[in-house]
Amino acid sequence: MTEQNQKKTTEWQREEQHLRECRALIAANIKEYEHQFNKRHKETKALFDEVQSGNVELYDQMITSRNLEEHSYNQLNKNNAAYDRPFFGRIDYKNLENKLSESIYIGKHGVLKDKVNVEVVDWRAPIASVYYENELGEGSYEIPDSNAKDRNKSLQYRINLILKRTYDIEDGVLKGFYDSDVAANDELLVKYLSKNRDAVLGDIIATIQKEQNEIIRESPFHNIIVQGVAGSGKTTVAMHRISYIMYNYKERFTSNEFCIVGGSDILIDYITGGLPELDVYNVKHMRMDEILTYLLHREWKKKYRITAPSVDQAWKSKMVFMEELEEYMQLLRNYILGNCFIYDEDIGMLLSQKNNDNFIKGNPAYSINKLLLTLDERLRNRIKLQCAGREEIDICKKKLSQYKNHFSSHCYQGSVVNLYLDFLRAYGETYYIDMSYLLKTIQQGIFDVYDAAAMLIIYYRALQKKPDDEFGQIFIDEAQDFGPTVYYALRTVLPDCFFTIMGDVSQNVNYEYGMNDWKDMTEKIFHGGKDSFKILAKSYRNTIEISNFAGKILRSASRGVYQIEPVIRHGEPVQFMDSISVAEAVGTSAEIIDRMRTKGYETMAVICFTDEDKKTVSKRLSRQITLTDAAKSGFSKGVLVLNVTETKGLEFDCVLLWKPDLAGFHDNPKTAKLLYVAATRALHELFVVN
Repeated sequence: MTEQNQKKTTEWQREEQHLRECRALIAANIKEYEHQFNKRHKETKALFDEVQSGNVELYDQMITSRNLEEHSYNQLNKNNAAYDRPFFGRIDYKNLENKLSESIYIGKHGVLKDKVNVEVVDWRAPIASVYYENELGEGSYEIPDSNAKDRNKSLQYRINLILKRTYDIEDGVLKGFYDSDVAANDELLVKYLSKNRDAVLGDIIATIQKEQNEIIRESPFHNIIVQGVAGSGKTTVAMHRISYIMYNYKERFTSNEFCIVGGSDILIDYITGGLPELDVYNVKHMRMDEILTYLLHREWKKKYRITAPSVDQAWKSKMVFMEELEEYMQLLRNYILGNCFIYDEDIGMLLSQKNNDNFIKGNPAYSINKLLLTLDERLRNRIKLQCAGREEIDICKKKLSQYKNHFSSHCYQGSVVNLYLDFLRAYGETYYIDMSYLLKTIQQGIFDVYDAAAMLIIYYRALQKKPDDEFGQIFIDEAQDFGPTVYYALRTVLPDCFFTIMGDVSQNVNYEYGMNDWKDMTEKIFHGGKDSFKILAKSYRNTIEISNFAGKILRSASRGVYQIEPVIRHGEPVQFMDSISVAEAVGTSAEIIDRMRTKGYETMAVICFTDEDKKTVSKRLSRQITLTDAAKSGFSKGVLVLNVTETKGLEFDCVLLWKPDLAGFHDNPKTAKLLYVAATRALHELFVVN
């Protein structure tokens, strides 16, 4: 045996020994935490029974016991999850500050050796960023400075990275390890990507790439827009970013301050289904229409309903519409607040126009009604000050009564809907738009998301009493499906909230009123010093064969602006199945699905381009194979028949495209985007049934 082979064998034995020791520690932890959990569970139950019986003095003790029980439960779950695959990476480095050398193993879940020593570092810990981002040699990593007044400030540590190693471990057995300058060696990455969808999601932490990691670990006090091609990991990056922020900034954000926003229930179900695996619980999730109407509070009535936007009213999704609305609300603000000085002949100047103007300009986030209420408060204080020391009896009381509700009597008492109707009439006259149909539907309580966004701005500018501080972090997936006005509304009414916005303008299925570029978002909405725009160009989802097919479509869908850089993973060629009749096409589809099941594929989709085709295929195909009802089950294993819009953000082991327009997409970007979305849903195999 050569010296090099001997050295490799010795290193392999050393790593196997470390894996055995690590798993033995985890097994001991599991036993201990099981004991702790059972003991504390009994204690909590006994204390609860005592409190219920009237012994309220034990309430605080019960809460403490319950917290200890929850801690034991969480540690038990983490150790159970870590047992089969304790770690996936290792870094050896020298700290250049104190000259100490360290070797750290990194895993999906942190593993404690005892109360102060860590056996396996959690992937979210700051030091783990070295594994994802640093090359061998001198570099640095950062730790958020929780004591600094500036929330973006961090402490930097200089290191010399000596070793970066990635492990392939399955069911507690070491299959291999790779030393590399790049995290997740390509050989291992391709191996993971070749698995079915559920397995890929489970292994993705080990294969996070540098450009993805930068987004995940970006400061939570920044707004990020991410343009990512199909399969670039946008959804996965968003999920991991939530997990990262919750782990590192638990003193600043609680789980109920997070909200995931998507365009459909099936997409939200897909996203939230993977969060518990990332140690994320209790985050809010809403469709876009739900969060807009939720923020309207009492102004949104139960009798109102949201409908799909109309192509004929796509102008409501454009920024010029929102700019006109803001100008309209400013004129209303000036009209109501433009002449508010008060001079009283008995006690003198109470509020000067200059003083009021400075106050109003200094509080641009105050609604008209809040300004009026605050002006009343200022007026009362001024009266008390002016009357102080005067000899006249009851002059203060008299003046307070005289000026009672002087400003607030002008507060708007009507509904947001009525103000919106007034604006629409004015807007229609300005741009020569026939508003009769729109006005009628709104009067009937029927709105789309752009109406809701406009009414949210009106509510914020005219009626809001106090700021919304419920949300601290909002994550929006498939962002391109909505026009910029909804983001303008959210950004405006939630100024202290931070946004992570993921999308791909090449996948905009709502061509007329969605986003076909990011210009308005980056130039008019998110354009501050703490707003950034990132690009994910590499696709990890599709095989080379599927990517090449999708790439031809993408040239028409995005006019060449964003191109796919596929990971080198080969598979079966895209197969085109010609059929004479619908019946024959259904039979062919059933045969393909049966064949794919024998390959072990668990998630399959037949994607249709019209709702009529979807109904036909669902009805006929269900006679030959068992279908999964997405309306009842959300995203789950099995065979789903979906239209293109319903597949947004999802991925399947195998996809069948039902009678796409392969001739029409070259000169029609709208058709190209629909076809591009459908084709890129496939992880491994793609069939085109004509």
